Formats: sequence, structure tokens, C-alpha cells
Amino acid sequence: MQRVSRARSTPGGAIDGGLCILLGVAAGDSEADAERLAGKIARLRIFGGDDGRFDRSLLDTGGAALVVSQFTLIADTAKGNRPSFSGAARPEEAEPLYERFADALRALGVPVETGVFGARMAVELENDGPVTIVLE
Repeated sequence: MQRVSRARSTPGGAIDGGLCILLGVAAGDSEADAERLAGKIARLRIFGGDDGRFDRSLLDTGGAALVVSQFTLIADTAKGNRPSFSGAARPEEAEPLYERFADALRALGVPVETGVFGARMAVELENDGPVTIVLE
């Protein structure tokens, strides 16, 4: 995820500030994993307070989330020069978890926009910081 001043997915939605979340779903991931991750991201204090310290969460700031599916995050590059995506969940398993993750953020009160699952997208963002954090 990246803290952003703005982000847009074409096709898909756009936000003016908050987090751009690139979501990779691995084989074996569950609804519980999606809900846990959504809760962690919504509450993670990575936005500056009055003193500039990371004191505020997405929920505290009222920021939005742009959630973009990205199975390439699951790439295994240990052998050869061509990435293997065998660890990624199959689309029929990944899409419901992607949707569950976005719904879990919404249920917490986060405004959510999404890309289009499985589509080739252009993602534009203005990283704020820059702040980029990997969560599993």
C-alpha cells in the first residue's frame, strides 16, 4: 500500500487522498485473511498528526482507499528469468476475496474505490511521503 495525495485506476475509480492498495491474493488465502488485513490497514497509523509523527490512521483522517487487484505481487522469481505465478489464487478464488477485502474496508467506514478485477489497468498515483508499506 502507498499513502497517496491522489490515485486513479483506468478502468476503475479514483480517490483524492488516502491509500492506494495493490492487493495480491495467494492460493490458500481466506475470507478471515481479507478481513484481518482490511482491519489492519484501516487502523495502521501512517498519517502525520500535528507534530508530523505517524499518529493517525486512515479511519482517523477520513481518507479513502483505492483497491487494485495485482496478482503479479505473488510472483516467484527464485528460478530462472521468468516469474512464476503458480502461488497466486485462481481468478475464481481471488475475485471473491478481493471483493470481500474491499467490503470489509467499507464496513469499517472507509470510502473505497476499486480497479476492475482481471483487467489491464493504468494506475496513476501521487505518493505522499513517499510512504510505501508491505503487509502480509
